[in-house]
Amino acid sequence: MIPWLLASAEPWTRYRTLVDLLAYPDDAAEVQAAYQELLTHAQVRELLARAATWGEQPLKRHNDAGHPLYALSTLADFGLRADAPGLAEIAAQVMAHQAPEGPFQTFVLIPRAFGGSDTESWSWMACDAPTLLYVLLAYGLGSDPRVQRATAHLVAQVADNGYRCAAAPELGHFRGPGRRTDPCPVANVYALKALSWLPEHRDGPAARQAAEMLLEHWARRREKKYYLFGMGTDFRKLKYPYVYYDLLHVAEVLSRFPFVYTDPRFHELMEALTTQAGADGRYTAGSMYQTWKGWSFADKKAPSPWLTLLVLRIQRRWGQGVSS
Repeated sequence: MIPWLLASAEPWTRYRTLVDLLAYPDDAAEVQAAYQELLTHAQVRELLARAATWGEQPLKRHNDAGHPLYALSTLADFGLRADAPGLAEIAAQVMAHQAPEGPFQTFVLIPRAFGGSDTESWSWMACDAPTLLYVLLAYGLGSDPRVQRATAHLVAQVADNGYRCAAAPELGHFRGPGRRTDPCPVANVYALKALSWLPEHRDGPAARQAAEMLLEHWARRREKKYYLFGMGTDFRKLKYPYVYYDLLHVAEVLSRFPFVYTDPRFHELMEALTTQAGADGRYTAGSMYQTWKGWSFADKKAPSPWLTLLVLRIQRRWGQGVSS
């Protein structure tokens, strides 16, 4: 499988294979070459251009895969750092909008029907602020005081049942569907992704409570649905980018925390993921976002090197090995 990934036309797949599966150091010639090709690839340049429009279009729904928020997070997934051409300026745009209480803000429009004002404004919710924090941490900006303030706020927000729907005070009565004391599954996914970049919190209460929320939802998936967030047929379909609440996204964030590796619920979740491999061990998208058409992970007819790399990386983290 490794030779197939390294022969991929996708420099992001080759780069992450070298670093994540083969553990090549960052200064290895092969790693440097793949990273430089990644930076200049036409599709990545398009992503950078989309990310540079941050703040120009309001976010109206959190599964809008075409929004610049998910260009930012996909660039982070690929491994781009703040010193990539143009990325420092984009990160500065993100950090220019920080709420007094700490989270980074998104340009949003919340309809009155959902407790909003039908007007565009800069604000934050638990289903976008952690993604921005993840992005900045992944870009290598964790030492910035503004990022540290956002981190402190995220850690303090966790409840005894994980992360609940939360939003900026100025949004008034807005909150997502469900009871006020319910956890929000996707907010827990986003929070864990950010927390995974913080060594001091990888085994802390916030990470453990968020992980427990997701694992228990999996264990009770046939009887429990948190309003918009079920774990049925659509949930199981392999889908990328990491935008919303689905099997691959949940497996990815949980696999970043070693304390789940011995949990039978995690093993069962992983079985649901890995049994989707083709006879050749490669993975094909089961669903796709139309705005990402043209990428291998948005092709339901052919195996995707990137999706395959993602699953193999999850397996490698918890010691299941990777076939050659």
